[in-house]
Amino acid sequence: MNHADAGLAAPAAPSLRERIVGAAFSLFVERGYSGTSTSDIARRARVSKRDLYTLFGSKQAMMVACIAERTERMSRPLKLPIPTSGEALATTLMAFGNTLLLEVCRPEVLATHRLAIAESDRAPELAQTLDERGRAGNYTALSAVLSAARARGLLTSSAEPEEVADVFLAVLWRHGLLPRMLLRVTDAPDEAAREQRARFATETVMRLYAAA
Repeated sequence: MNHADAGLAAPAAPSLRERIVGAAFSLFVERGYSGTSTSDIARRARVSKRDLYTLFGSKQAMMVACIAERTERMSRPLKLPIPTSGEALATTLMAFGNTLLLEVCRPEVLATHRLAIAESDRAPELAQTLDERGRAGNYTALSAVLSAARARGLLTSSAEPEEVADVFLAVLWRHGLLPRMLLRVTDAPDEAAREQRARFATETVMRLYAAA
């Protein structure tokens, strides 16, 4: 063994559950929910069908797990500090906007949205899981920061945190960016475009709602 590698621990092998969810997600993306069987998932994950049903109970439960995992990954980087000044609030909003665009525009997250949409008639709980753990969770986090900012006198007393969050997100996603990406009629924004969107959304909120 190389001495340089002697102190490095080998990466942990994926758990049984991780293998199944990873295999299921890749197959759902490739073949669609209806075109994927539990036998297909078991073969790709290199597990038995008994293992599948022991852990999940049904193919639909595997789809819910896929969506839940992707939305959890998406929201993980969006932990927001409580701002203590107007400058800190603007910095927090910029970081939030940039990170939200980066995470939502990842190919696997867009694929998750498309899966939920495709199965919305047969399995509406998939879209509900995506909405609750993705959009609603991030909206709640943003509203909480804005509420704290108002309590510290950084926003006008009349600024309702939910209204401010609505304005910020509407400007951030302006021109129908998300549905256009889901329809594959536009590409995900690059780093410069993400920063421009986040800056415009931040400047709009600060202009409309920042305390004098």
